[in-house]
Amino acid sequence: MSTKPTTTEIEWTELDQRAVDTVRVLAADAVQKVGNGHPGTAMSLAPAAYTLFQKVMRHDPADADWTGRDRFVLSAGHSSLTLYIQLYLAGFGLELDDLKAFRTWGSKTPGHPEYGHTTGVETTTGPLGQGVANAVGMAMAARYERGLFDPEAAPGTSPFDHYVYAIAGDGCLQEGISAEASSMAGHQKLGNLIMLWDDNHISIEGDTETAISEDTCKRYEAYGWHVQRVAPKENGDLDPQALYAAIQEAKAVTDRPSFIAMRSIIAWPAPNAQNTEAAHGSALGADEVAALKRVLDFDPEKSFEVSDEVLAHTRGALDRGAAAKAEWTKHVAEWRTANPERAAEFDRINAGELPAGWEEKLPYFETGKAVATRAASGKVLQALGAVIPELWGGSADLAGSNNTTIDKTSSFLPEGNPLAEADPYGRTVHFGIREHSMAAEMNGIALHGNTRIYGGTFLVFSDYMRNAVRLSALMHLPVTYVWTHDSIGLGEDGPTHQPVEHLASLRAIPGLNVVRPADANETVIAWREIMRRWTKEFGKGAPHGLALSRQGLPTYEVNEDAAKGGYVLLDAESDGRAVEPQVILIGTGSEVQLAVEAREQLQAQGVPTRVVSMPSVEWFEEQEQGYRESVLPSAVKARVAVEAGIALTWHRYVGDAGRVVSLEHFGASADAKVLYREFGFTADAVAAAARESLDAAAR
Repeated sequence: MSTKPTTTEIEWTELDQRAVDTVRVLAADAVQKVGNGHPGTAMSLAPAAYTLFQKVMRHDPADADWTGRDRFVLSAGHSSLTLYIQLYLAGFGLELDDLKAFRTWGSKTPGHPEYGHTTGVETTTGPLGQGVANAVGMAMAARYERGLFDPEAAPGTSPFDHYVYAIAGDGCLQEGISAEASSMAGHQKLGNLIMLWDDNHISIEGDTETAISEDTCKRYEAYGWHVQRVAPKENGDLDPQALYAAIQEAKAVTDRPSFIAMRSIIAWPAPNAQNTEAAHGSALGADEVAALKRVLDFDPEKSFEVSDEVLAHTRGALDRGAAAKAEWTKHVAEWRTANPERAAEFDRINAGELPAGWEEKLPYFETGKAVATRAASGKVLQALGAVIPELWGGSADLAGSNNTTIDKTSSFLPEGNPLAEADPYGRTVHFGIREHSMAAEMNGIALHGNTRIYGGTFLVFSDYMRNAVRLSALMHLPVTYVWTHDSIGLGEDGPTHQPVEHLASLRAIPGLNVVRPADANETVIAWREIMRRWTKEFGKGAPHGLALSRQGLPTYEVNEDAAKGGYVLLDAESDGRAVEPQVILIGTGSEVQLAVEAREQLQAQGVPTRVVSMPSVEWFEEQEQGYRESVLPSAVKARVAVEAGIALTWHRYVGDAGRVVSLEHFGASADAKVLYREFGFTADAVAAAARESLDAAAR
């Protein structure tokens, strides 16, 4: 751990100190007004947040989405006032009334920061540790972006060089996701990532000695980070001069991410509340707020007191931001002149457009041949990778099983990695066996912008990822999860690896589109539709989860309506002509073939039967009522849904007279064909369920 001193200093005036003290009383007042929240951390972190926003970071409050900006992630999202007050002071658009409306209906200042809701908020943080992984993803994306547009530039000279700053708390670093992400960051040597640890020794249950005793700095050294510890002032307050010096030293270390431990006192300098667990998540109380104001020389009778001098001083960030952006714009103009083709590519990607003719590169699969949808997905990715350079991704150490290797000769690995395929700007990401952080890193990559990311693992391990997947849906992020081995069809690995409840559970996440293709050609259409939905013409984005088979599935003719989520794969017939169906069989994924085989039986018995393939119920529900009625006519009450998972999704589609062929228990270790037979996933079982439904509908 580095302890060497530095003489780097910043100008720190009485107005700067008054601004920091203003932050503290605003945090206390905001929580006191609403009656709940987390004042203590925002109070103690005031010097650190102020130093970042006013003295360190390159940003333009008038253009919060400027490509050349540094990124800031508040992983300790419960301390949202740490961020909101800096956004207010710097001029990002929040005003004093927004702080007064903290944690109330319709305000711009909800309890935890929300991306897309409040200008200047780079990511939605709340579940602890997610922000650490988001920041790692942003740092990865920054490197990949540089590789797309300016790979030959010397370090620190490209307009695409910038830093990612994060503030994490004790809780963030206790959550396992931060360990996964921090390990990844060290391995990737992300020198553009600087994380500040608020080492305040307090959590909800009291002193952190109740739960943790490891040497966190040593842990980060072991991850391969550059580590510093910043001592507080003699009075216990954070020292902005020392912090600034540490940040400058961190910026000089380009071959490792940097970790800066800041020993703070929660709720400093409230005379009675400081260093107490109560200050973490409760209002200080009127008497303590008044006492705090007396200590800081504020009027205890006034609330939300901000002097004109302080606000004018901090709003100087607008002028500094405009100047920084102007300088960057000049730099970009020079880059454009020297790199016209890359500049055109940047404009296309930044505009959210795909290259002309990209769809023509998609593969077509001949009918009849058995192809696993995971294999078809791999072929699609390789085809897309050749024409869409911003598309990149990988797997949680399952690339060979997930078929997620977009380019086996180009791995996203830092300089110095001994592998022959290592390239700091490589296409294939080796996330390692870190599913949770992989998902949150993908969120960070998407939030950074200018690249498109996917990541794979087995469907059953989506449980490890769920919190991050939920946040990708909450933020409407265009990330794609490639989940393979989607059913008991994976076979002998047994119930620990066979997803049963996962499809229904994932479909329950609002805003997540789950797509389970029936065959190779549906897989192509699914990827095509996902890519189209990544473009800006679709407005708000959405994450997608592809559920893909391990085993080979029969290939059917291409039907473009697969992009609508549900469509008529085979219609009812009588004497060789189309007729209205008496029964409808609905299938997804590997079970569509069972519906097709059951239809043959029923048709032979004189029962006109329609087969509907429904790869995505979310896409289907987006369609107009007329289309949905044409696929599932309400007059046809006899219906069967078949899916090798729990039935939860399908009751609304089959109705009271319908039947669901499902799996309401865990799987077993055996060959896939044996499992399907033993658990009742056969054409005979589907046909029998159809006859039961016909009887029920007739009653």
